[in-house]
Amino acid sequence: MTKHNANNERIKRKYFIFLKEAKRQNESSVDAVAKAISRFEAYTKYRDFKAFHFEQAVGFKNHLAKQTNRRTGKPLSKATMNSTLGQLKNFFQWLAMQPGYKSRINYTGTEYFNLSEKEVRIATARRETAVPTMEQIKHVIESMPSNTDIERRNRALIAFTLLTGARDSAIASLKLKHVDVVGNCVFQDAREVNTKFSKTFTTFFFPVGDHIQHIVCDWVSYLKKELLWGNDDPLFPKTNVIVGEERVFKTSGLKQEHWSNTSPIRTIFREAFEDADLPYFNPHSFRKTLVTLGQQLCQTPEEFKSWSQNLGHEDVLTTLYSYGEVQQHRQGEIFQQLKLPRPSTNQNADEIARAVVKAMADQQIQQNGV
Repeated sequence: MTKHNANNERIKRKYFIFLKEAKRQNESSVDAVAKAISRFEAYTKYRDFKAFHFEQAVGFKNHLAKQTNRRTGKPLSKATMNSTLGQLKNFFQWLAMQPGYKSRINYTGTEYFNLSEKEVRIATARRETAVPTMEQIKHVIESMPSNTDIERRNRALIAFTLLTGARDSAIASLKLKHVDVVGNCVFQDAREVNTKFSKTFTTFFFPVGDHIQHIVCDWVSYLKKELLWGNDDPLFPKTNVIVGEERVFKTSGLKQEHWSNTSPIRTIFREAFEDADLPYFNPHSFRKTLVTLGQQLCQTPEEFKSWSQNLGHEDVLTTLYSYGEVQQHRQGEIFQQLKLPRPSTNQNADEIARAVVKAMADQQIQQNGV
């Protein structure tokens, strides 16, 4: 059975270049699009894209609804279906504008990739995600051993994530020179650090406790003064693996190299939380913990704006929309407190509310091009 179509492969390659260079999508996003298109091709038995008809979109949509997740064995989620169909819709709409395809593909036919309104609401509904509490994170850090180089690295890694809110991709690429223990900050230089959208910014240590900061500072000092590593060496080096006497692989301290991806970081987090008898929280969840802390500590718009910038957000609304949701248990506590009489209105809260409303209005004006 044919497993590819030469014409399809050529136009797909052109589309992937378009996504990467014109739309500035990263490799993982392009890979997701490639997977969606491959699913559709397998369904159509690799027919030429020029033969696209709206009935193929309808049939594939029904086919997708019957598929199961390979890992869980459960039916595909509405979110997965919506994402897959949306990627295919965008592809065929782009295809309908390309030479050799314009006269063959009906642009209106791409609309048949849409799910029903009810299914879209299910797919795009915001659901509460679990966020670790400050107490849980500190318990994990306190529970971690620190006898060997690897154990010290692992504990410092989790402490650093809490102290800075840095993304795991940035952490994997940070060098010793990027951490200023005297200035209490980290310089996330996009020329060398893998930051989101290649932003360059400075992160000052969040006020999460002196002990957390000491763990990180001690780790930096250990690498520089005990191991004699230089400024361009990794802040969190990979594990050195050697072949033992019994011809089996075993760990042997640290290797003076960066991790090539974030998988080892997530493994360290998973094992640390499991060892502490707590559910696993990934590195990114710490950023939401820090936003929650900021909502408690910041008393003026300027303070919360600074907190937002410290996370690498240019717009404070990004912090509020993407990370600032109130957890359900906290929502219940707030409503219980609202039943109690209060002596006066919190002027600081009023200032923050007015600042947020103004920011939203300014953003709307910019979007409307006024």
